[in-house]
Amino acid sequence: MKIKHVFFDLDHTLWDFETNSDIAFETIFKAHKVDIDLQKFLNYYRGINQNYWRLYRNEKITKEELRVGRLRDTFLKIKQQFDNELIDNLAIGYIDVLPNNNQLFDGAHEILEHLYVKYKLHIITNGFNEVQYKKLDNSGLSKYFDKIITSEAAGVKKPNSKIFKYALDLAEATSKESMMIGDNWEADVMGAINNGIDAIYFNYEKQPVGANIKSVHQLLEIKQYL
Repeated sequence: MKIKHVFFDLDHTLWDFETNSDIAFETIFKAHKVDIDLQKFLNYYRGINQNYWRLYRNEKITKEELRVGRLRDTFLKIKQQFDNELIDNLAIGYIDVLPNNNQLFDGAHEILEHLYVKYKLHIITNGFNEVQYKKLDNSGLSKYFDKIITSEAAGVKKPNSKIFKYALDLAEATSKESMMIGDNWEADVMGAINNGIDAIYFNYEKQPVGANIKSVHQLLEIKQYL
């Protein structure tokens, strides 16, 4: 069946999370006069944040535990002690500042312009509602997308089958006429495939994958499939 609907992940796929996150931390640390080695903090934070998101995806921690725990654990790792009030204020400040920086992956607007005239485009994201909508608006991406599906609205997170069913129902699409594009192997690629949706792996880190997997290293390479 011909593809009619294309679902995109947002963070790490269109929106350059790491770059924008780094800028946000630099901003809030200056605002709160937190005098630490920023690069050392970021080097540890990235891995810790990924682990917290993995736990959050798998329903093992709450949104609040994710929001605060990733900061607390990173400070412990670099042997910096701050009180709970400051950590909570930093966590709040980070969420407030993050959508103000909107570096996109190369080719994001160009590939969306290419696809927009041929398909209905949608977002499926595990990110927080209050942040993801701001990212889309502030980065100029909102205009391309028909439906925005968040894990908070669906009540579950990728790769849970329920979020894909929720997305298909909301978009009035079938699995056979849909394509999922994302950077996360478990949440985006296998999540989609396990629900009968074809997938393109945005493999910007160039991980080895099987020959049967549609994989691209640059967003504009999606044109070879769509």
